[in-house]
Amino acid sequence: MTVAQTRRQLFGRLRGGGPQLRPPWAREELSFTQACTQCGKCHDACPQGLIIDGHAGYPIVTFKNDGCTFCGQCVQACDEDCFTAYDEGVGKAWNLRISVSEACVEPKGVTCRMCLDACEFGALSIRPMLGGRAQLSIDADCCTGCGACISSCPVAALATIEQPFLEAAS
Repeated sequence: MTVAQTRRQLFGRLRGGGPQLRPPWAREELSFTQACTQCGKCHDACPQGLIIDGHAGYPIVTFKNDGCTFCGQCVQACDEDCFTAYDEGVGKAWNLRISVSEACVEPKGVTCRMCLDACEFGALSIRPMLGGRAQLSIDADCCTGCGACISSCPVAALATIEQPFLEAAS
């Protein structure tokens, strides 16, 4: 399967990094990087410590140690026009969902399910398969892309994928 990539995505992968995820509620890429002064206030404000410096020094999110609680403190700490308006509980933080790779041990007959315990939104479930194995299933309607399951996975089988927002019908 061929995936169209921007030059930035291609060269980011060549530098050893995958796609860089901006903090929740970040403006579109070009607007974000034009407005961001790299002051570090969003880094300092994140209680989970998810925000780090990316390739060019702009803030990105990593789910290595925890998931996003969507508290909005990164948005509130920013003095620039880097983020869309944040109202607690209103609007989507980003267009991310979780994908499962072949590294998941459930289909191989190993019971793990650590990601299920980490997901407070109930987006993950286990579907039994023939032979005593199981398949991890993701409910896209419930998944917020918070990344809590990613940090809990001992075999790094979970990753974020971008999914377009669906506009509500008027």
